[in-house]
Amino acid sequence: MTVTTTGDLPGEVYDVAIIGAGVVGTAIARELARHRLRTALVEASDDVGNGTSKANTAILHTGFDATPGTLEARLVREGYQRLTAYAAETGIPLEPLGALLVAWDAEQLAALPSLAEKAVRNGYDETSILDADAVYAREPHLGPGALGALEVPGESIICPWTTTLAYATQAVRAGVALHLNCPAGAITTGEDHHEIATPRGVLRTRHLVNAAGLYSDEINRRLGHEEFTVTPRRGQLIVFDKFARGLVDHILLPVPTALGKGVLVAPTVYGNVMLGPTAEDLGDKTATGSSADQLASLREKGARIMPELLDEEVTAVYAGLRAATEHGDFQIRADPGRRYVAVGGIRSTGLTASMAIAAHVAELLTECGLDPGPQREIEPVRMPTIGEAFPRPYQRADLIAADPAYGTVVCHCERVTRGEIRDALTATVPPGSLDGLRRRTRALGGRCQGFFCGAAVRAQFDAATAAQDRTEARR
Repeated sequence: MTVTTTGDLPGEVYDVAIIGAGVVGTAIARELARHRLRTALVEASDDVGNGTSKANTAILHTGFDATPGTLEARLVREGYQRLTAYAAETGIPLEPLGALLVAWDAEQLAALPSLAEKAVRNGYDETSILDADAVYAREPHLGPGALGALEVPGESIICPWTTTLAYATQAVRAGVALHLNCPAGAITTGEDHHEIATPRGVLRTRHLVNAAGLYSDEINRRLGHEEFTVTPRRGQLIVFDKFARGLVDHILLPVPTALGKGVLVAPTVYGNVMLGPTAEDLGDKTATGSSADQLASLREKGARIMPELLDEEVTAVYAGLRAATEHGDFQIRADPGRRYVAVGGIRSTGLTASMAIAAHVAELLTECGLDPGPQREIEPVRMPTIGEAFPRPYQRADLIAADPAYGTVVCHCERVTRGEIRDALTATVPPGSLDGLRRRTRALGGRCQGFFCGAAVRAQFDAATAAQDRTEARR
């Protein structure tokens, strides 16, 4: 198992290198790990899932409203089946709540039959149209004025952080080399391999996959391609306290627009309720801040959907950037002459489609001349339980009896134990920051945002980091 964060890169020539360790890049790494290939996963930041993958609406989509006939529609449909099964196998938090696409005016109500027909064209035939009485029977806290809804029972909520980490963990355990703090610079393509300049030295690979998310267009241009340009689309969201969870039982969706799926109200697998996102096209790929005007706009829209929600305490606000392009479909293309595959324009459905994208990219790599050899079984993984649908460690007497650290609660807002933090810090892919630790355990993510537990969590993090540094120094 190889995870490097500092030092010179190894001098070997990899069979495949993947730029970008988000949910798509890690899924591709896991897919390639099923073959005896020398694969490298290269990430600019200090952790996996540290870009778009960490800040999204965390919905597992059926693909009912995708554009029929597109690559996105096919991969979302296939990915939904794959990830649903994988989540059950690995313990990724997932709750199949179903969704209601709520119509608030006559025009939206008239659009519901065509959306149901579109779902059928996308291979999903389980939708049903509800009248107003049926809608309020399912969601009594909805605001006044709902005229009806399209029910989509297969839509689910999922943990995007655990998904990315599960892919990365399984890939690394199967032999993929994960190189963090390793931003890709100039790329030189020779007769039989690429050379990628990084601050940690040159990485050499025969085949190259670009899964760089917001920066995929820039990597693409370094390979001589200009098929798409990424425009970061910011989505700001408000996370409400756990006391709000009893207000909503489904994912509440609006009728979609050209800019996206619009503002939703949805529970999270951590027991909160989320309102958002906005859809703001920007020119800055680092602009993940929140703004007062957009948050006020969200609250205004939330007041229409569920007025009581706005009486609840806000736990956090955050913003993520989606890799929008000028095209209405995923931009996944192979260049066999350069032994290169670009994976661009992966929007909010990328989480759902991730495993299907990975399988598709593996096929494209064979068209680029890669001989993957026979498939092999790779070691299954079981991820820590950080969702609310199953018993957490602090609730399990068997775990506490075997190891009292699981009975020592450090973060009381999210009920995270010392044992869980220890396990995350010594895992196959450990966090590189407190933010990474929060995504693995929920520590620091509750209503106090670390005010009470911050010092204890940091002390445990710093001790583990010092121990890792000593281990690295001895190598």
